[in-house]
Amino acid sequence: MSSAGTVTDLDRRFLAAAVRLGASRLGMTWPNPAVGCLIVRNGIVVGQGVTGDGGRPHGEVVSLADAGKAARGATAYVSLEPCNHHGRTPPCTEALLAAGIARVVIALGDTDPRVCGSGIGRLRDGGVEVLAEPDRVARQAALRVHRGHRMRMMKGRPFVTLKLALSDDGGVGLEGEGQVAITSTRTNHVMHGLRARMDAIGIGSGTLRSDDPLLSVRRPGLSHRSPVAVLFGGSGFDATKLGETRPAERLLHVPGHDLCAGLQTLGEHGLTTLLVEGGARLAKAFLEAHLVDELLLLKSAKSLGEKAIRPFSAHPFDDLKAAGLEGWQVTGRRRIGPDRLMRLAPPTNP
Repeated sequence: MSSAGTVTDLDRRFLAAAVRLGASRLGMTWPNPAVGCLIVRNGIVVGQGVTGDGGRPHGEVVSLADAGKAARGATAYVSLEPCNHHGRTPPCTEALLAAGIARVVIALGDTDPRVCGSGIGRLRDGGVEVLAEPDRVARQAALRVHRGHRMRMMKGRPFVTLKLALSDDGGVGLEGEGQVAITSTRTNHVMHGLRARMDAIGIGSGTLRSDDPLLSVRRPGLSHRSPVAVLFGGSGFDATKLGETRPAERLLHVPGHDLCAGLQTLGEHGLTTLLVEGGARLAKAFLEAHLVDELLLLKSAKSLGEKAIRPFSAHPFDDLKAAGLEGWQVTGRRRIGPDRLMRLAPPTNP
């Protein structure tokens, strides 16, 4: 994407901060992206904002209100190209122009067809200096923050993350035993933080019957960030079995076996990210349908023995090809206490 002007080290630092600010609201702003914005004048932050709950107000509007008159002649650092269309609120481009912003630095262009370069164009037409995608590091960070929004804009569905906890001998559970603890308390704490950044969490009907899971975020101060619960298959949720209070609009049932159609339905609801957590059968179905955009595999030191339910023909941590994951790329590894986490991206052309 073309840029005007020169990007400085100070620009890079403020742009990275705007992206991190947006990331702090992931899971809370759907159907809109979690956009972070900083207003900076003479090297000092005079306003900051991030998209509000449910997608409004937009991050630019919040930051401009925070800056007030100090916004005139200042630079706005934004994690995503400002919107340039009339929806439930006026365009952010017009708000930036009206506030007298002199310069806008944008980490990532927007794939929303209602924006897609027109936001940059409108600002430049209004006399604003615009640097669009001037820094590779900030762009990569923004791609990760806004990947759900981009997926929904491009394919009409949420970005799908499949998480599987595996025992040392490759099991995800025990036949007829219901829910089995595999990973450590520390890992569970980290994974609840992941839940808090997701729009929705999905399980299969078998998991609902056998595990009777709590699909909430159980970390102090984050319970209000529990994602929408989605059931794939079965006859629907019995809300009384969830062990929590959750409004009906936060429970979605996707009947049938057409996962593609089900994901399109979630996209129509405005959901941009989905964490698939429950069920070896559901995990296999998503993998076989090439609908997994990121795979998170956890390995514990615990063994489950002969009765273990094993979704892979071999342990992925030992041999991806033998496990049926040929072509998947390892994008990250880390230790979480006694457990190991491996992050994978799917083959480019499945």
